[in-house]
Amino acid sequence: MKVRRREAGGKEGEGFTLIELTISAAVASIILVASYLCLSAGVASQKLIEPRTEVLQSARVALAMMSADLRSACSLSPDFDFVGEQRTIGEMQADNLDFATHYYTPARSGEGDYCQVSYYVEKGRGSARYSLWRRRNPHIAPDPLSGGSKEEIVPGLRGLTLEYYDGLDWYDTWGDASVKKKVKYTTTEAPNLSGFPEAVRITLRLDPNPEKSTEKEGPPLVFQTVVRLELADVPPPAGGTTAPNNATPAGGNDGMQPGQNPGGGMN
Repeated sequence: MKVRRREAGGKEGEGFTLIELTISAAVASIILVASYLCLSAGVASQKLIEPRTEVLQSARVALAMMSADLRSACSLSPDFDFVGEQRTIGEMQADNLDFATHYYTPARSGEGDYCQVSYYVEKGRGSARYSLWRRRNPHIAPDPLSGGSKEEIVPGLRGLTLEYYDGLDWYDTWGDASVKKKVKYTTTEAPNLSGFPEAVRITLRLDPNPEKSTEKEGPPLVFQTVVRLELADVPPPAGGTTAPNNATPAGGNDGMQPGQNPGGGMN
């Protein structure tokens, strides 16, 4: 509502009432508050999404690396082919995995495509939090469970669970590095004590914001995949006479283990 007012010189003009000015100020305040809330929500969403996006990308890279190595798995040593151990650190599941793979590009002279690999959980560099690590040794070492170089794959790990499939059942462990193949305690071995599993199920639990130095907040992000071991050596059936594809029939193997070449190395 506009009111008329008399100006100097006797002229009349129009102006706004106090009620109109109050309403205008209230509407402007509401618009400003709504704009601020929208901007604040957008910034908060960005802060929440960005670290989760980085975690998602890190998980994809880690699972791709593990999958590529496992698909080309081969015998780790003449005594044990493939070792998966169940392990915990405090209340956190932190399994270990040791095997050899042909998924390796030689980086130096004298190296082949054979590489001893370990995946394990350990504290990150300069951090109190845990990370997923990979050990690689492209040489045939006296101790196949040590040596080589190690690299940090994913920081902010809250758990690593590995399960192994023999075609019928899933197992929490596979193989036993403390027991040699030549030692037989029973006439029939459990299917997860020697040889290779058909598949490995990998479950990663990651901190949604690994860059934070505060205590863990919120539930972890869970990523899972199942990997088939496509190039793994196939052990002969128990009590059977059929030799595996990569082994020489009895009488002509010259005492070599399956997967071992005449020079003493692994294929």
